[in-house]
Amino acid sequence: ARHLPSGHNLALVGFAIGAYGLTQALFQIPYGMLSDRFGRKPVIAFGLLLFALGSFMAAAADDIYLIIAGRVIQGAGAISAAVTALAADLTREQHRTKIMAMIGSSIALVFALSLVAAPLLYAAIGMPGIFALTGILALGGIAALYKLVPPAPPLPKTATEKTRTPFRALLSDGRLLRLNLGVFVLHLMQTAMWVLVPPALVQIGGLPAPEHWKIYLPAVLVSLALMIPAIIAAEKRGAMRLVFNSAIALLIIVQAGFAWLGGSLWLLALWLLLFFVAFNILEATQPSLISRFSPPEAKGAAMGIYNTAQSLGLFLGGAVGGMLAQKVSGSAVFVANIALALIWLAVSLPMKTARQ
Repeated sequence: ARHLPSGHNLALVGFAIGAYGLTQALFQIPYGMLSDRFGRKPVIAFGLLLFALGSFMAAAADDIYLIIAGRVIQGAGAISAAVTALAADLTREQHRTKIMAMIGSSIALVFALSLVAAPLLYAAIGMPGIFALTGILALGGIAALYKLVPPAPPLPKTATEKTRTPFRALLSDGRLLRLNLGVFVLHLMQTAMWVLVPPALVQIGGLPAPEHWKIYLPAVLVSLALMIPAIIAAEKRGAMRLVFNSAIALLIIVQAGFAWLGGSLWLLALWLLLFFVAFNILEATQPSLISRFSPPEAKGAAMGIYNTAQSLGLFLGGAVGGMLAQKVSGSAVFVANIALALIWLAVSLPMKTARQ
């Protein structure tokens, strides 16, 4: 960003990080509802086409404002609800948390590997080339969707309008509301942190940006290993609520650590490791619970609401995190995260995780 006009403005950089969450929030529910009616794969393919368009637009941009515009169009490819609903369609309930964990783990692992590859790609093809590559990969995702993913089972049919679950019922369901709040807070914390963590690794840890993968990759790999026994305990031993709430409590400890005990590279690495442990557990368990509690004929719509909350968190985390860091201090970002996580924990403690 520093090499672009207006790239020195930290608030704009934060907005660019979270901008796609704005349009994600607008389109997740419509895409989820469309996937309930017309099938998952056509909706996913359309969203990937939009994501590719936004990627190519950002690749051609010569200022951060145009990159933000490209990110907004990327966000219009809001397929998370349809993808998660498709995964739920293709799995039995007793295996669903494991499947969501596998999906989340693959995302986390590829995220970590991308941090290893990013400096090499940046040196070879620049930031425009990286955006163009994401567009090409999105198009490849469409081919994978139709060539590799099994056909989805037929969608449940509702006989009449009276038997269809009203949308307002999904919005007012207490169990779904708790999970929607949770994913909002989780992703707000994540993007707000990422406004501060890379500069902290440089300034406090003395680690140049091209070498940040040396922290991220081990942290992600170790966190995935630590996540597995937690997921097994949640599913096999009926400890879902304990594991879930413990992960939220761990997030609070991590934010406090970043705020007041992050004075060395080793401490920063420790807090990142613990963050990824908590994040991956929650990323696996929350979609599984959403699919468990939502009506079969409205699973896409319920996932749409859930992913809208996630997208709002992504958007506000980048935008508000950048503004707090610029106007107040970096510690203020972590304190705000602690306050939100405490609210989430208070709401989540009484949650029942078994189907009722």
